Order: sequence, then structure tokens, then C-alpha cells
Amino acid sequence: ARQLSRSWTGQGASRGGSGSRGASRNRGGQRVRRADMLERLKRANLLPALVFVFSRAGCNAAVEQCMIDGVRLTTDIERREIRDVVETRCADLPAEDRSVLGYYEWFDGLERGLAAHHAGMLPLFKETVEELFTRGLVKAVFATETLALGINMPARTVVLERMVKYNGQTHAEITAGEYTQFTGRAGRRGIDTEGHAVVVWSDELEPQALAGLASTRTFPLKSSFRPSYNMAVNLVERLGRPAAREVLETSFAQFQADAGVVGLAAQVRKHEHAMAGYAESMTCHLGDFAEYADIRRQISDTEKAHTRDGANRRKAAAAEQLGELAIGDIIVVTAGRRTAPALVVDIAGSADEPRPAVLTIDRRVRKLSVVDVPHGVTPISTLTVPRGFDARSANWRRDLARALADHTNGMTMPRARREASGPLEADEELIRLRSAMRAHPCHGCSDREQHARWAARYHKLESETQALRRRVETRTNTVARQFDRVCALLAELGYLDVTNDKTRVTDTGRMLARLYTDQDLLTAECLKSGIWHGLDIAEFAAACSALVFESRLPEDSDETPALPPGQLLRGALAEQERIAGALMQTESEHRLNFVRMPNSGFAFAAWAWANGQPLRRVLRSSGLAPGDFVRWCRQLIDILAQISEASADLPDTSGADEAAQMRVTAQSAAQSLRRGVVAYTSTGSQSQDNETGQSTEGSKLTTPSE
Repeated sequence: ARQLSRSWTGQGASRGGSGSRGASRNRGGQRVRRADMLERLKRANLLPALVFVFSRAGCNAAVEQCMIDGVRLTTDIERREIRDVVETRCADLPAEDRSVLGYYEWFDGLERGLAAHHAGMLPLFKETVEELFTRGLVKAVFATETLALGINMPARTVVLERMVKYNGQTHAEITAGEYTQFTGRAGRRGIDTEGHAVVVWSDELEPQALAGLASTRTFPLKSSFRPSYNMAVNLVERLGRPAAREVLETSFAQFQADAGVVGLAAQVRKHEHAMAGYAESMTCHLGDFAEYADIRRQISDTEKAHTRDGANRRKAAAAEQLGELAIGDIIVVTAGRRTAPALVVDIAGSADEPRPAVLTIDRRVRKLSVVDVPHGVTPISTLTVPRGFDARSANWRRDLARALADHTNGMTMPRARREASGPLEADEELIRLRSAMRAHPCHGCSDREQHARWAARYHKLESETQALRRRVETRTNTVARQFDRVCALLAELGYLDVTNDKTRVTDTGRMLARLYTDQDLLTAECLKSGIWHGLDIAEFAAACSALVFESRLPEDSDETPALPPGQLLRGALAEQERIAGALMQTESEHRLNFVRMPNSGFAFAAWAWANGQPLRRVLRSSGLAPGDFVRWCRQLIDILAQISEASADLPDTSGADEAAQMRVTAQSAAQSLRRGVVAYTSTGSQSQDNETGQSTEGSKLTTPSE
């Protein structure tokens, strides 16, 4: 459907102040009441609408604000239909879980034609919202990016409250591709003849930039493909290593890398052509000017090195002298163009970088570094510093500065010393080079300096060309080279056997081939090492949860997750971290970085749920949103199923009984998690959790046996 971009403020907008309730905050200070915005959309017959908010909390708050403002977008007949759909879908939802899941508030919003949609919601709730919105019963959905991809939920209107969203690292302007993806939901095929994209106005909105986003229709595609450990063993097993390498060399990722190489190679040829012209321009009839120019560069480099070495020696000497100062020493410091006495009142810093504190006559205390005394410092006298001197006290500084002035009155302040020329060896080298330069035939050329300018351009361009050639070499066959590094690491760990230039998959490699998690190698190493033997069902689920869970908290957060009781489980979690650390060290030696440290933030919730604790208690103790809890449980169930299958290929050294026990434990752990809200499975939902990149599931309640 054709899209119309519109931008307006909305009735009832106000500037400044604490603002009205239920308003959308914009960076420019403009506040737009969502209730007024929806009323205007309703009058213009532009509902149903998707309103992108880009924040879970913002989506929930938007629905709550509209309900407080009395927004009601549905008729009595529509409310009855909504009630029938919700009651049918949620008939089997346990009554004791409805309150903790926010069922009644969610239901009230649906009856008014309002709903939120984000990854933190229960999958059952999200799929119900999707059905009601598709049927036109819910009129306004406040959504994060979960509705931007993967779900067939077109609307008559798409509203963007802000043109800025969080990209995982910082708040940035949305790109042209993202704008097209968001507004592409506008227009329902077979119902609407056109779709409408509305951007809420703000002081910082630039119409020209918005028009540029709306008119852009070409977006660069960038491959994120990397050959992983599981992929490597499966390719080697099915195709053999040479054929697998050829397949990877024809991948889209390598095509993009090669496309970049084409541009670099063209630039190299352009530089080579320019260098040929420079070489011709610097040609001298008296001799080889390139040789003469090289001697001049050696002289320049030697002089620079001589100057640099002298500066380093002066810095080292100044640091040594600063370190030898004692409290009570009087030294001379530079203050602008003048020199003045200063009294050492404190010794700070380290042996490598001393930072003594000094008091000047003008009663100021400052810390000195080698930058302040580039030519060194020597005490000229001493003065007793009273015991207990406090540099923060104005009275102490006044009295001691007065004593310093009286003590140094009449003294002649020495000038800063200048270091003599450098060592004889450097001078002799310069003498030899300068003699060779003067003896060269080109030194007598009348056009010598003009030739030298062309030679300097030639040398600079030659350095740039060499750097470009190195970039071409590093970008050619990058995917295949990474595959080789992956295979080398797997061979070192025993997953591949390389003999006589032939590569085959070992028994442990076949076990790795059954693990399709992003932590495939870490999972295989934990399974191979036997650190999970002896754990009960709930403990096994908790230990494996650390391999799938990724916290939404920043990595440097000080929050420490609660761990389940049991020394055996805690030992297994600690051993997982040790194995991960060893793998990361091995990866760094092979220039790889697939493995990440396990995260125990979901361990207590997994253990409690597997032990049969109620949902309310588990959510309260974990602090997770219901949707996040269900999603992590399902990912945990998935990896437990993979571990169960992979355990069949455990090495014989582990023992057949231990392998069978591991398989049973993994199956039982998955079974213990598949209950209550986690047991709801999708019946054809297209939902995609774009906040995490994981697929979500829908709303049919099944029994564990199903």
C-alpha cells in the first residue's frame, strides 16, 4: 500500500512544566498526550494503529496512561468478541498465576482496544494481542521492535513517537532501513488502498531528514556469517575439509570481503600509476635521485630519533630527581615566564611516576610531574615543615608560605638547565650520512629541491600503497582462513584428527556436531569433562542454564545473582567458568572469539521452577518479566534436549552407564521445566522476538507428555 508520511503535534499538546498525564516525551521538550493522539487518529479513520515506543516499560506505561485518561476505542459488540477470544485462549491458564502475570489489567486494556507488545510479555498474551489486532478488535498496540519483523500484523497507520532508539550501546537515530521496516506495517492488503506513516512532531525533528529516510530504498546488506565449531565438524564430516573450504569460499560473506578487495586493488593500481609519474618527475641527469633521497630520509630519521632519545633521557632524569626529593626541600619551579621557589610538603605517586606536592609563595599547593620539570630539579635549600601540616587549611598554607618567602628572600633563582647535545655515536652517524649526502652527484643539481619534493611525495604514496597491499592480503579468503583456525583449535582439543593432511571427525567431534547452541564448544567440553555427574534433576537444569542465559544488565553491573543451595551444584558452576576461561585463552591463541563466560543469573529461577515452586515465587526471586522467564526456560529445554542426544556420543572412557544416566537426567530436567506457563506452545504463530533474536512461542496449553 502507498504510504503517506505525516507529522503533527496532536491536540492538547503543551510546552514546558511538569506536563500532562499520559503524554509522549520528546527530546525537544514537546509533550503530546497519547489520548489526544488516538482520538485524532480515530476521527480521521486511521485506526487500527501500531505505535512504536522502543521501550518495554514505555509500552506498558502508554497503555496504563491511556486507560487512566479514559480512552475506549471499542464498541459493545467488539468488547464481547474480545472477551470470547481471551476466555477461550486463556481458559487453561492457572487461576493462581493470573494475578502475578497481570492478566486482569491486560484484559481490561484489551476490552478498551489497547494493548502492549514486547518481549517481556507472556507468549500467550502476545499471540492473543496479535490475533485481536489482526481481526481489527484491538485498535492501538504500543510495541517495541518485536512487531517490526517476523509477524504478519499490518495496520492502517504506523506511529513513530521518536526517531531515536537504543541500539544496544547508545541511543541513535533510526536508519533508513529501520524506518522502512517500521512503516512497512502500514496498509492492510485487500482492506486499505493506502497506508499512513505518522511521526509525532518535536522541536528537533528535521523534515528534510525525515523525507530522506522515507525516500531511501537501497540498504546495504552486511553478512554476519562466521564458521563456528559445530558447523566445522558437520562440514568436515559430510563434505571433507577441502570441499568444505571451497563451499565457504563461495559464501556471501566472502563475496562481500572480495568486493571490498576489488576497491582496494583498484586504489593500489591508481597509486602505482601516480608513483610512476612521481618517479619520472624526480629523475635527475646527474645520478640516482631515489638513492640520494633515501640518504636524506635517513638523516631526517636519525635526527628525529636523536631528539626523541634526548627527550626520553631528560624525562627519566627528571623522574629520578623528583623521586629523590624529601619533605622540606626547596626547589625552583616555573610559573609562566618567571621562576619561583616552592617547598616540598608531601611525597606522592609511585617510584615510576613520582608526584610530590609543593607549596608556592602565593599559597598554592600543586603536584609536580616530569612535565613540570622537563630539565630536572635540584633542591637549593631546606625548610622545616611543621608536623601535622594540612594542605587543605588556608591558615597552614599562609603561615608556611610566609616562612618560605622569608627564607628565600635575597636568593638568586637559578635558570633552567639545558641538556647538551646527544651521545657521540649519534653525532658520528649523522656526520657519516651528511658526508655521503654531500658526496652524492645529485647534491650539486640545480633542481635538487624540486626533485626532493617529488621524491617525498613518492615515498609517502609508497608507504600508503604498502599498507593497502597488506589490507588486501588480510581480506582475501578471510572466511576460509577463519575455518582453518577453527579446525586447528578443534584438532588441538581432540574433536578433529589431522593425519597425513587428511582430516576426520573423532567420536567427541560427533558429539559436538549434535550441539547447535552458540556455546557449542563450551557445552561439549563440560559434557566431556563429566562435571555434571552426580547432580540431581533441578541442579542439572540450573547448571545448564548458565550456558544459555544472557543478562539484560550491563557487564560491569555489581549485582550478584542468587545461587541455588548445594555445594555440588556450585562446584559445577565454578568449573564451567574455569573451562570457559581456558577455552577463551585457547581461542585467543588461534585468533578466535566464540566462547563467552557462563552467566548464572538464571540458575536460581531454573532450579526453583524445576523443583516445582509456584510461578509467583520464582518471578519474585528472579526479577524477570514473565515473557523473559518463559523464553529462557524454553531455550534451556532446547539445550537439554541437545545434551540428551549428544550424550550418546560420549567417549567410552566416560562409561556407558554414565552416558545413559546423563541422557536420562537431561530428559528429566527438560520434563520438569515443561509445566504451567512454560508448557504453552505455539500453534502456528509467526512471532519473532527481535529484541533478543530468538523465536517465541504462542498459546496452546499442552501436557508434558505432548
